[in-house]
Amino acid sequence: MTSRPVILYDTTLRDGMQGFGLQLSCDQKLAIARRLDRLGVAYVEGGWPGANPRDTALFRRLRLRPLGSARLAAFGATCRPGARAPDDPGLAATLDAGAPVVTLVGKASRWQAETVLGTTAGENLRMVAASCAHAVAQGREVVFDAEHVFDGARGEDSDPGYAMEVLEAAAQAGASWIVLCDTNGGQLPRAIAEVTAAARERVGDRLGIHCHNDAGVAVAASLAALEAGARMVQGTLNGCGERCGNADLLVIAATCELKLGRAALPPDRLQELVAVSRTFDAVVNRAPDAHRPYVGPAAFLHKGGLHAQGMARHPRAYQHVDPARVGNRSRTVVSDQGGRSSIGAKLRELGLADLDRDGRGRLVERLKRLESLGWAFEDADASFELLVRRQQPKDQPPFALREVLVVARQETPADGPARQSVETSVKLLVGPALVHTAATGLGPVEALDVALRRALVPHFPELAQVRLVDYRVRVIDGDRGTGATVRVGIDSSDGERLWTTVGCSGNILHASALALVDGYEWAVRHRGHGRLTASA
Repeated sequence: MTSRPVILYDTTLRDGMQGFGLQLSCDQKLAIARRLDRLGVAYVEGGWPGANPRDTALFRRLRLRPLGSARLAAFGATCRPGARAPDDPGLAATLDAGAPVVTLVGKASRWQAETVLGTTAGENLRMVAASCAHAVAQGREVVFDAEHVFDGARGEDSDPGYAMEVLEAAAQAGASWIVLCDTNGGQLPRAIAEVTAAARERVGDRLGIHCHNDAGVAVAASLAALEAGARMVQGTLNGCGERCGNADLLVIAATCELKLGRAALPPDRLQELVAVSRTFDAVVNRAPDAHRPYVGPAAFLHKGGLHAQGMARHPRAYQHVDPARVGNRSRTVVSDQGGRSSIGAKLRELGLADLDRDGRGRLVERLKRLESLGWAFEDADASFELLVRRQQPKDQPPFALREVLVVARQETPADGPARQSVETSVKLLVGPALVHTAATGLGPVEALDVALRRALVPHFPELAQVRLVDYRVRVIDGDRGTGATVRVGIDSSDGERLWTTVGCSGNILHASALALVDGYEWAVRHRGHGRLTASA
């Protein structure tokens, strides 16, 4: 096994943004590019200049203030059939972006060239060679993305000889990197490895891999290509991308270093993976995937009593790596499937290990009673912590919700659409003072949240940073129809940390209020621990 470093090429800002529901402003793209640069990613693909105003503006701003160490790449296509490379407007726009690296995509499948592109196999070879040579002549490092190369080499209408001719045409024209693209995401790791090994024999080891996740094996296929001789991996943050997404660059970085012994990032940068993953989720306004390998909130989570007991004896009992290596941590969750061992591990994690054996037993029984009513704390660490702390004899809550009043109006005029308005007023006890505020919103939960903020932020300014990341409702006993019990889960964040709270009730507003209040109380209690100190 080689210990040669792996070159990471991030395409989040271009290929990743083709994912469903994703759209970033120029400022947001710029922030992500600079975060990738600080992480130590070797190449950052800014987008397709000329394709939309945001990408064009991004390259203009990065020319004025370049990235620190990452090489910026501008993406584009080879020249059109019948066109000279110097005269092609699309290729000119890619070069005019001023990026030191130009990534050009071209067909590496005879069937794709003839059927989809509508040209001849020979003309496609000319387009690839002429475009790469022109970009090299302009002083750019050229990365050639060989689109559909695996379909061309192994697919239903394959012509392996032609696929390799395309790679050779790009290499002979001066391309620094030849990237093998599993464009349809349907190839399995063995096929990826075989084609990569064959390509290495034909064009050398300046090979990259670009996999999509349509068969659910993008990361595995990328690793197979690396072990077959590729040196560069293209991927995206959190695996975002078109259809089922791209290979997750963060998972690949961790696996390369921790499993293959091959560095993909500068020393000590691997521990930033969780922070980068959460930052990206926050920017695109998505809740973190709890089960994402290495970086997810549940990646090192232990629930069953047997697992918790094993973890208490040795951290390697049920963990494949030390979570601190990637910036994560072990977590023990509590539920009716666990017992005193799970409770004990969780209390140690929260720094509340002084609860005696009888107290732990009472806590276990209380948890089981609550869960029988629909509560669930396994994914709500913050609410569980508050549950324990509130049982302490000397505990003093920073505030307490005393009253909520909701007024909802709907008017349906005969000659127009219905008009709705919701007003919520709250009364809270903050120290000795009773605080009374009101707010309006599109719905009762939003109005409640705004009212709570108005009441609390003047007393706890750090809460101005806290925002709701995700809000979800689960019906517990659906057979009761509209009278069913609901469980509300809320993820909150201060930009760096993420915490989850829960509320349960037959009244959805009451359940929401319980979860919201827990979220703010947890933030106040944790002043002085991380990001929340910024406004304190």
